[in-house]
Amino acid sequence: MSCDSDPYIFTTDTLPSNLRFLPPLANGHLGWRVYNNIMHMGGVYNGEGGRCHRADVPCPLAVKVELEEPVQHTYSLDTHKGIFIHTLSSASATATQSLYSHRHYPNLMVMEILLERQATSQEPVTVKLVSSFTPQSKDIRFETGPDYRGGSHIQGQTTTAEYPGGSCPTVHLIWTPVPVTLMLPPEHSEARWGFILVAASSLDLAEASFDEGLNLMATGSLRPSHEKAWQELWLQSKVEVTGSESLCKALIGCMFYLLSAFPSIHDTSSSFGGVSPGGLSNGGEGQDYWGHVFWDQDIWMYPGIALFYPKLARAVLEYRVGTIDGAKDNAQKQGYKGLKFPWESAVSGREVCPEDIYGQQEIHINGDVTLAFQHYLYLTEDLSMFREGLGSEVIYGVADYWVSRVTWKPEDQKYHLDGVMPPDEYYYNVNDSVYTNTVAKLGLQFAVELAELLQHPAPKEWQAVAEYIKIPFDEEHQYHPEYDGYIKGHPVKQADTVMLGYPLGLPMSPEVRRNDLEAYEPVTDPHGPAMTWGMFAIGWLELGEAEKAQLLLEKCFNNIQGPFQVWSESSDGSGAVNFLTGMGGFLQAVLFGYTGFRVQKDCLAFSSLLPNDVCELCVRGVNYLGSQMDWLLRKEEVCIILREQEGSPGNTKPCNLQVVLKASGTKIPLTPGQPVTFPREPGYVCKLISAASCWPF
Repeated sequence: MSCDSDPYIFTTDTLPSNLRFLPPLANGHLGWRVYNNIMHMGGVYNGEGGRCHRADVPCPLAVKVELEEPVQHTYSLDTHKGIFIHTLSSASATATQSLYSHRHYPNLMVMEILLERQATSQEPVTVKLVSSFTPQSKDIRFETGPDYRGGSHIQGQTTTAEYPGGSCPTVHLIWTPVPVTLMLPPEHSEARWGFILVAASSLDLAEASFDEGLNLMATGSLRPSHEKAWQELWLQSKVEVTGSESLCKALIGCMFYLLSAFPSIHDTSSSFGGVSPGGLSNGGEGQDYWGHVFWDQDIWMYPGIALFYPKLARAVLEYRVGTIDGAKDNAQKQGYKGLKFPWESAVSGREVCPEDIYGQQEIHINGDVTLAFQHYLYLTEDLSMFREGLGSEVIYGVADYWVSRVTWKPEDQKYHLDGVMPPDEYYYNVNDSVYTNTVAKLGLQFAVELAELLQHPAPKEWQAVAEYIKIPFDEEHQYHPEYDGYIKGHPVKQADTVMLGYPLGLPMSPEVRRNDLEAYEPVTDPHGPAMTWGMFAIGWLELGEAEKAQLLLEKCFNNIQGPFQVWSESSDGSGAVNFLTGMGGFLQAVLFGYTGFRVQKDCLAFSSLLPNDVCELCVRGVNYLGSQMDWLLRKEEVCIILREQEGSPGNTKPCNLQVVLKASGTKIPLTPGQPVTFPREPGYVCKLISAASCWPF
C-alpha cells in the first residue's frame, strides 16, 4: 500500500472541534460516540408514530482522563481492533485510556486504564477520571436497583410505545463504578484497571452478561476476545488500493463503520434492529433521522456487506421479515393489499415518518426491500431464507401491493403508478417515477421467478403488471425522464434515474446510459447527500471512462470529516453523522465500479477498470455460492484465488466454479489455493459461474 503509516489506525493529537465528528463505537447492539454521556441500544425507541426515536441511554463510560502535570495527547482509532485509545504522556508517566464496544459479547462496553511510570520516583502518580455521566434519561424512567457483584444497577422502561397498545422496552444497566481518581503507588512501575458496562433488555441477561464480563477480566480474556472477533471479521473481508492514500483510508473507514453497525457473525439471537443512516451511535430525538431505518439500509449499505458476509446479509432480510405485520397494517391504511414497508421503520414496521407525505408517496421502498432479497438469493442460492425464513411472504406481499396500487389506462395500454415521490425528494405527487416503476417491475418479475422455484402458484396479474407497467422514456432525446412530465434540465436532489443502470440493471444501450448521466450530472444538487456521486462514478466506469468516474468519486472526500474518517451527510459538514449511507454508496463505487461486479441470476459478472492513480485493487473474501475468493485487480490483468477450506489446508471441499472469458470462450476452473491470472478484457466480458451451469451469454 502507498500509506506510509498503518492505514487502519487513524491518529491525531487534537480532537475535532465539532464533537459530532468524534468516532462512534458500535457492535450492532450498542452504539456510542466516544466521551458522549448518551448511548443507544438496538431496537430501543421511545415515542409514538412520528415522534418515535432512539431512546437516549445514559453512558457510565463518559469519562475523560487527566494528569496533573503538562502532557502530550494522542488520540487513535485502531480499526483493526475496534478500539479508541487516548494516550497522555508526561515526563513522569504515561496514561492510556482504551474504549470499545465488545465485538463478540454485544451487551458489553469496556473502558481500560493503563498507568506507566516513565522515571524513577518515590512519588505516587495520580490520574483524574472526569465523568459527565448522570443516571437519568429523558426517554426512560430509571430507578436504582440493588448492586450486583460490586456493580451499580439502574433499570427502567421507555415512556411511550411506538404505537397504541405496543410495548415499552425495558433497559437494565449494570456497570463497574468509576472512581474520581486512580493512583499508581511509588513501588509500582505500572498498573491496570478495567471497567465494564452491561446494557440489556432483562435483568437475567444483564446479570449473565456482567458475570461474563467479570470472568473475562479475571482470565485476562476481555480485550483478546474482542480483538479476536474483529480479526475474524477482517480475515473475511478486505478492500485496499495501492496508489492513493486518501482512497485507501476512506475505504478502510467505510468498511469499519459499516461492519460496526452489524451484529456479530456468531449472533443467532435474531434481535438485530436494522441499520439507520447515522448508525446506532446517533439518532436521538430530532437528530440523524431519529435512528429510523430507510431504504438506505437495503440499497446503499447492504450490497457491499452482502458481497462478503452472507450471515450479515441475512440479518438485514430477517429484520424486514420481522416487520411484516407492520407492513400489512401500512398497506391496509392506504387502502391496498399486500405489504407496504414503511419509508421510516423502527421495530414494528409501522410507518414512523414524522411527515405523512413521505410514508404515503415514497413507495419505492417496497422495491428496494425486494431487491435486497433477490440479491441475496443470487449470491447464495439459499432458499431456506424464502421457505423457513418467510422471505417468500415478503416477496409475494410486495407483489400483491404493486398489483393493487397500479392503475390501468386504456389510452396507452399501460399500468401506471400515480401520486408518488421518487428517490429525488425535490418532487412529489408525480406520476410514473421511472425509478419507482422499474423497481416495481423487477420485484414483480422476481416474485414470478421465486414462485416457480418454490412451486407456488403465481397470480397471473404479477406477470401482466410487470410486462405492461410504464417505464418513461424520451424517444427524441434518447434518455429516461425522471418521471412523467419531468422537464429536462430541472434540478434534482440526488442519484435517481442514473440508478436504472446500477443497481437496477435495466437493459439499455451505452448511448442511453451516457445520455442519462449527461442529463442529470450537471443538474444534481452539489450539496445533496453523499452517496450520489458514487452512482455517477459507476455509470462512467461502465462506459470505460475511469478518469471521469474518479473525479466524481473524489467529490465524496468532502463529506469525510477528519481525523477519524467520520462521514457527514452533506459536504459542508451538515446533516446526519456518521452517515453510513454515503459510505455504502462510496464502497459500492469501488466494489461494483472498479471491479464491474454484477450479481446476476446465473453468474457473477465482472470487468475491472482502474483510474490512473490506482495501481492495484485487492478485494479479499468475496463470497459467491458458498465459496470465498480473493481478487487482485491490476491495470491489465485479474488474479483470482479460491480460498482453501478453513482449518484444513490441502483438504478442501470440491469447488464448482469456473471463469468464462467471453472474447475467447475460454473456461478456467478454479482450484482452491491456486491463483488464476488472465488479461483484463474491456466491457462485461467475464463471468463467474457454477461449472454445472450452461447459461449462455
